[in-house]
Amino acid sequence: MKTAPIRLNPECVSCLVKKQIGRYPAEAERAVKIEYMQSVLRTIADVPTTMSAPEVMDEIYRIQERMFGAGKDYSRIKEHFNSLMLELAPSVQTEIGKSASPLKTAVQYAMMGNYIDFAAMDSVDENKLIQMLSKAADTPVREDTLLAMEADLKQAKELVYLTDNCGEIVLDKLLIQEIQKLYPDIEITVIVRGKPVVNDATIEDAEQVGLTKMVRVIDNGSSVGGTCIEGISEEAKNRINGADIIISKGQGNFETLQKCGLNVYYIFMCKCSMFADRFGVPLYSGILINDHSV
Repeated sequence: MKTAPIRLNPECVSCLVKKQIGRYPAEAERAVKIEYMQSVLRTIADVPTTMSAPEVMDEIYRIQERMFGAGKDYSRIKEHFNSLMLELAPSVQTEIGKSASPLKTAVQYAMMGNYIDFAAMDSVDENKLIQMLSKAADTPVREDTLLAMEADLKQAKELVYLTDNCGEIVLDKLLIQEIQKLYPDIEITVIVRGKPVVNDATIEDAEQVGLTKMVRVIDNGSSVGGTCIEGISEEAKNRINGADIIISKGQGNFETLQKCGLNVYYIFMCKCSMFADRFGVPLYSGILINDHSV
């Protein structure tokens, strides 16, 4: 019997606790604030180590909703970043088109787009985002992993693409377009979050950026900021398990899927010191890695 991998890290536990300080209404009574923090601490203490940080955070969101009502509405922020990236898309597409390795360049831009993450960071600096995109083509990519991904795409009949954040989904769309050009016979299914969770992409985001007009897009039926296979819809689960190759965007998807044993290529940006240290790279570096190498 296969042993479930340990997905919870001590650094994540510390981060989860720190981020909850001040997550209650300012006018809340001291006793209520203490009750909230104690509930959070009990939840974190009781979860199994096989549970990932995004799954634990989903439990914490439930505590917040029970005690304080619905959380922050990110719909306008999501619309804004989708619109911003749609404006930038033509110039990015031009850079991809004139590249000696269009697929690699599309991957590099997709990596940099993962910066748009309000769950991992307190704020997203648009100027920094644009600066990152301007240097996307210089982002290091492991050539052996890229070659392996290209070989798998060439042989694959079904690809599942797991999205992460708003705005970033525009760059996912450009990467998917490139895959369609190079491998026209591959059947592509894009899977987005099933319910709003911070600024993660949902069906509404996919519709806004025109992705639903290109490929099949389904939601995973879950509110977790990742892809926990045990907790997603049967349709999403079947698509993932039946895919020849999976491209997974973002830290949350990596945290929930790592060591799943499937042919997953993770594309994300290291947005915290724990990830940067784990992969031995500077903060805000892009990563392309296969699940078999995790």
